[in-house]
Amino acid sequence: MVIVGCGYLANIVADALLDGFLPNYDLVGVYSSEAVQAERLAAKMHKQGRECKACTSVDELLALNPHFLVEAASPAGMKEVALPALRNGSSIVTLSIGAFADTSFYEEVKKTARAHNAKVYIASGATGGFDVLRTATLMGNVSAKFLNQKGVRALRGSRFHTPEMEDSNQIVFSGTAREAIQTFPTGLNVAVAASLATVGPEKLDVVMESTPDFVGDRQRVEIKNDQVHAVVDVFSATPEIAAWSVVHILQNIDSPIVF
Repeated sequence: MVIVGCGYLANIVADALLDGFLPNYDLVGVYSSEAVQAERLAAKMHKQGRECKACTSVDELLALNPHFLVEAASPAGMKEVALPALRNGSSIVTLSIGAFADTSFYEEVKKTARAHNAKVYIASGATGGFDVLRTATLMGNVSAKFLNQKGVRALRGSRFHTPEMEDSNQIVFSGTAREAIQTFPTGLNVAVAASLATVGPEKLDVVMESTPDFVGDRQRVEIKNDQVHAVVDVFSATPEIAAWSVVHILQNIDSPIVF
């Protein structure tokens, strides 16, 4: 496999491989828009006796002919690598689901994946429950909504911060999942993932709320139909859970028993 994006989350995936969580995988190449990060991650693998190339372009990375490409960059990074990777026959495990709020891109990805016998696996990131969300949606007559809650410190210095946030809960954003990812290109990927599993980016109602002294992120998805009412409510103190969701997908791909 190869990795695109060589920051905090990518390093967790690489460490999981080195620690034996992915025994049937090799990390053969890495690529980042910041070359020093790719070189640092490749050097980590070299120190453990693993061959890993720090690539300077997507073409160089795909020339390694990986079976899987792990994308841990950004929605823009996903848009850069997805179609070339799929045409290369490489399946993708992606964290930047926000890229799929672009419907034309989403449809092109599906078409290209089918044409080249490849797949795109959507990591759950900081949320979860996609199985029950998708199942309830298939039953029909469904409604869904999404809440993201974060501490005010995550918003300080941004254009969204207001003095009132320091003392009381405030609504930072309210709109559709498509509007959410346009407003927060990297902060609400999970909302787009939840929308794809349920009612779609145009129909999923998303609210972001700031809370004083709150640390971490809370993602709450609620879905209802005539027979089912399900709530998936996940708190994560750090983004680390997103990287482990990638490890989970890679284990599932390799396992005879799939959760």
